[in-house]
Amino acid sequence: MLVFLGLLTSFLSFLYVTAPSIRKFFAGGVCGTNVQLPGKVVVITGANTGIGKETARELARRGARVYIACRDVLKGESAASEIRADTKNSQVLVRKLDLSDTKSIRAFAEGFRAEEKQLHILINNAGVMMCPYSKTADGFETHLGVNHLGHFLLTHLLLGQLKESAPARVVNLSSVVHHAGKIRFHDLQGEKSYNRGFAYCHSKLANVLFTRELAKKLQGTGVTTYAVHPGIVRSELVRHSFLLCLLWRLFSPFLKTAREGAQTSLHCALAEGLEPLSGKYFSDCKKTWVSPRARNNKTAERLWNVSCELLGIQWE
Repeated sequence: MLVFLGLLTSFLSFLYVTAPSIRKFFAGGVCGTNVQLPGKVVVITGANTGIGKETARELARRGARVYIACRDVLKGESAASEIRADTKNSQVLVRKLDLSDTKSIRAFAEGFRAEEKQLHILINNAGVMMCPYSKTADGFETHLGVNHLGHFLLTHLLLGQLKESAPARVVNLSSVVHHAGKIRFHDLQGEKSYNRGFAYCHSKLANVLFTRELAKKLQGTGVTTYAVHPGIVRSELVRHSFLLCLLWRLFSPFLKTAREGAQTSLHCALAEGLEPLSGKYFSDCKKTWVSPRARNNKTAERLWNVSCELLGIQWE
């Protein structure tokens, strides 16, 4: 027993000593473009923390006017102040957006349209993960409502400005766990059975399917769209799961930083020549494969139509 404990201790010590090198190996791709963004307008949801905050920081550093759209305005203002000081870009603005409430989404879009005539980059970054069963203000299961339907509606409401600003891009954050997801049309709201881990997976599959169908709808408009897996990142996203919080703390030396996690979002927002890949799924700054369910055109179209019905909207 003592020998086993000694070997285990030695192994863990070795692992943590070599952690920086291991993490560097798994850090993934880096956005290599030098594109600058003076005069460009960007909206990023959930950019008050984590990946979204680092994405906002880099885009502000490149000269864009960046709108941090988030539920917690105080946290948003704190993040914006830090980014303004770091980048010397005063055009980092905060606006309230609660993706769990369609009234808030509509109010944000109305206010934004009053402020800005153009929108060059929309990054649908915000999300929730492994929440206990609950519903949004509009009666949608929380993962579906926030991660998918909220961004679906926001994109719809801002589409006119995106088209007017073409070439423009929409980046949707998904996850590799979409491979475990399924669109359960018979129980979209999880009222018959609910597992909070799978609910997250289902919503991430919905993000990929939305991107796929959106690309078809936008053909010829000059607006392109991409789905992104940021990697396994140290962030607040796991706050609803005690087990994941524990694992994240234990393995934090091996996880991506928020800055590393932002690289693929930045790549899809900025890299030149990506237009032919509209609708595709990216990881580590390159196109990668998706699950068979994520390639199902009939499912993508049906989810699109059901989403429109749930939200009471019609796309042009």
